[in-house]
Amino acid sequence: MKTALYPGTFDPVTRGHVDLVERGRQLFDQIVVAVADNPAKEPLFPLAERVRLFQESVSHVDGVVVTPFQTLTVEFAKEKNACAIIRGLRAISDFDYEFQLAWMNRKLAPTLETVFLCPNERYSYVNSTLVKEIARHGRDVEEFVPAMVAEALRRRYSSMSKAK
Repeated sequence: MKTALYPGTFDPVTRGHVDLVERGRQLFDQIVVAVADNPAKEPLFPLAERVRLFQESVSHVDGVVVTPFQTLTVEFAKEKNACAIIRGLRAISDFDYEFQLAWMNRKLAPTLETVFLCPNERYSYVNSTLVKEIARHGRDVEEFVPAMVAEALRRRYSSMSKAK
């Protein structure tokens, strides 16, 4: 069975992330979505909620496991017996960083491949940071994220504004 690891912070998961899982599943028998615990990024959602939201977002796709991780990506990939890491490329601006990351991962784990996938062009401009900014200002983001994620963003920003 060929397994690919799809790592990221996913704060929050977007329709582009879901699209990459669907595309990756056409290439691999199993996709392990690895939700990173990276406090340095100061995520809006706690790790457990990011995992739950991603699980709900891909519940329609067989062969997908969503799990948290705290180690180096290549170490987690080995632990999950992954033969590849999936990375998304939305635009040329993503390429430089992703290329450096792929080379570093190859240095650390020479047999682990990196597979670059482009999301559907409808999602090429969508990223979690922009989605959070739009949601923070009270605008609807359901075009960019699954419905349960849009609702979680509404609740989060509503509770934050009440706390002020």
